[in-house]
Amino acid sequence: MIGQLVLALSILVGLHEFGHFAFAKLFKIRVDKFYIFFDFLFPMPGVLNFALLKKKIGETEYGIGWFPLGGYVQIHGMVDETQDAAALAGPPQPDEFRSKPAWQRLLVMLGGIIMNVVLGIAIFSAMTFHYGNTYLPASEARYGILPNGLGREIGFRTGDKIVKINGRPFTEFDDVYKPEVIMGDNSYYTVERNGQLEDIKIPKSFLDKFGKQSADSLLVRPRETFAVERVVAGSNAAKAGLQAGDVITNVAGRPVQFFDELQAALLANKTKTVPVAVQRNGQPLVLNITVDKAGRIGFERKSTLHVSTRYYSLGESISQGVSKAFGVIGLQARAFAKIGRGELSASESLGGPVEIAQQFGGTWDWPHFWGLAGGLSMVLAFMNLLPIPALDGGHVVFLLYEMILRRKPSDKFLEGAQRVGTVLILALMFYVIVFKQVLKLFN
Repeated sequence: MIGQLVLALSILVGLHEFGHFAFAKLFKIRVDKFYIFFDFLFPMPGVLNFALLKKKIGETEYGIGWFPLGGYVQIHGMVDETQDAAALAGPPQPDEFRSKPAWQRLLVMLGGIIMNVVLGIAIFSAMTFHYGNTYLPASEARYGILPNGLGREIGFRTGDKIVKINGRPFTEFDDVYKPEVIMGDNSYYTVERNGQLEDIKIPKSFLDKFGKQSADSLLVRPRETFAVERVVAGSNAAKAGLQAGDVITNVAGRPVQFFDELQAALLANKTKTVPVAVQRNGQPLVLNITVDKAGRIGFERKSTLHVSTRYYSLGESISQGVSKAFGVIGLQARAFAKIGRGELSASESLGGPVEIAQQFGGTWDWPHFWGLAGGLSMVLAFMNLLPIPALDGGHVVFLLYEMILRRKPSDKFLEGAQRVGTVLILALMFYVIVFKQVLKLFN
């Protein structure tokens, strides 16, 4: 989990800072430092100032810092977290940021955001081209759905068949979880229950609760029949003679057709030895199997749901990649709008390194890693574009002000704005990294 987090941040931060660096070099602006992570205790450049690795090449010092919550390029002649207005007291020099036209300075500040957008599109496009889009056709959910606790709370029942989303038929089961549905205004599902149609509306309080549930606990999942895929060696099932290919039909006198029915039957007989009826090569057989205290007997199931994969040409993959990447931006913008309207809790929506690491999980899965990295790259681009001093978006606002009004804010004003923005960012970092984690210990 930690390794994936560090690798992802290194890639995302490194390329973000490279965007600033590349535009600065393009416009012949001197770059004094290029660091992935901070080589000081942010935001105090003179405190605990050391690097894990560093090397000076030409006029630029390249390095990896010890404080892994960001990175920076020190652009000569620019007010930022590494230098204040006092450092810029003399007349502007030709290789300084402040001596360049406003449009060049604007591109330098947008460089990091541009690189994150390009990276996000590249990742989503490459994944689409290589893996295609694997999906479960909606028609495969022929036995209806199995809701989790939140699903039951908003009105779903086991066996419901979702036939429409927002009044329209759908072809892929994952459409049930689409952000525009989950986060949409007045979204609803139409289900068939006991031969009758019923609408289930998503309440406004839904998003806060949805964000709290674990990543592997979906709102609803297709109900499925199953067979034995593999028996765990040395398990109770193996000792009793269960074999791959067997179909379990009864547990302790309770008929079993669906996997959730098997789970319920086993949980009801924890620590007991019970008769388990199976079909093997068309023949009935009864095995006496001991259920452990967790309600398991030791086998992996083979789902009877058939997934499909849709493959794309290179051009189609790029189009899909652009759509997926900007879909993340749209989701972020919609979330901010809901926070502004009070429909979504800001405190519950904010996440830091701990929450990001948990999304990666404890198993190294490259497709999952790159998919999450692509999404995070777009989130980083969006967050950096917010008009907050000390973020790229704050610099962009001041540059647009200068370009429109033909009047440049003073270095003292920029320094003050930088300090205000830094305080806001530090307060936010303290909340998500320290305060929020402490609160979780007592909940």
